[in-house]
Amino acid sequence: MIRKETGLFLLIVVTGAITAAINPQFLSQVNLVNLANQIGLFGLLAIGLGIVIITGGIDLSVGSMLALLGILFLDLLVEYEVAWPLAALATVLAGAILGTLHGILITRLKLQPFVVTLCGLLIYRGTARWYTEDSTRGFGYTGGYEWLEWLASGRTWNIPHSFIFFVLVALCTAVLIHKSVFGRYLFAIGKNEEAARYSGLPTNLVITLAYTISGILTGISAMAFVFYTQSVSPSAHGNFYELYAIAAAVLGGCSLRGGEGSVLGIVLGTVLLQVLQNLVNMLGIPSSLNFAVMGAVILLGVIADREIQKRRQASIGRKQLEQRTLAGTRSPA
Repeated sequence: MIRKETGLFLLIVVTGAITAAINPQFLSQVNLVNLANQIGLFGLLAIGLGIVIITGGIDLSVGSMLALLGILFLDLLVEYEVAWPLAALATVLAGAILGTLHGILITRLKLQPFVVTLCGLLIYRGTARWYTEDSTRGFGYTGGYEWLEWLASGRTWNIPHSFIFFVLVALCTAVLIHKSVFGRYLFAIGKNEEAARYSGLPTNLVITLAYTISGILTGISAMAFVFYTQSVSPSAHGNFYELYAIAAAVLGGCSLRGGEGSVLGIVLGTVLLQVLQNLVNMLGIPSSLNFAVMGAVILLGVIADREIQKRRQASIGRKQLEQRTLAGTRSPA
């Protein structure tokens, strides 16, 4: 565990200990199970966005995409009575298509990721509201998908399945981005896309795949959220969820400039963010301050990242100067 992840882990332990000392209910089984469930639900979004951020991109449309895909999943199950495996596959496939579309617009048309995904945020939210005529969709009295519901929102040994699935996805993603050629390409492109392109790396393909993976994880997360909330209100479902995911990734060490980050850091960032939100609830702080806490966390993360970059560059500069000085003293007069 490197220094940044160690610091995050200690911060989680200290924050949890302080909250438990003030309110012992923090360590109650009900609260810990609920906390694990929240970590699992938001963690999938954070991992997807973390991969995008490592390439130097951003995705602001995750929350709106979550609402649109949730409505698609519900309608396929309830209105069209499609078998749940096909409905789940269609939802994930739709997420992959939307993510791929983002990647194509960014790499082929050279549009800014911020602009593309901001437009996606508006388009997906507007489409969801138009399609449902702003009405809330739910499961009603339909059945036949009990096994999927157990898989998405059930528990094994009192551990929420969403948390177990999040851990499995995190392990697979860690292998993908830390132990594979694709992962090395991701970091190289995030560091310097132009240099990576001149080195022969398929930059367009890698960036597009990063957005596709984010779309797939959003599709899976959309189904988990649907079973968690039991309904989807197109005007409110998933609102600002992209900020939760961005905050977790940045807090976990993903630099918004790209080229830096780790899956372990994203996992710890997600845990810390949810612990902070839980702290707000447990200490009786008004829930309206949730966004203020999140904004402060993102700001502190960006400031910390900037300071770390400055110190790293200063350290590199000092080492280069020492090497030149040492080389100068060794050279014959």
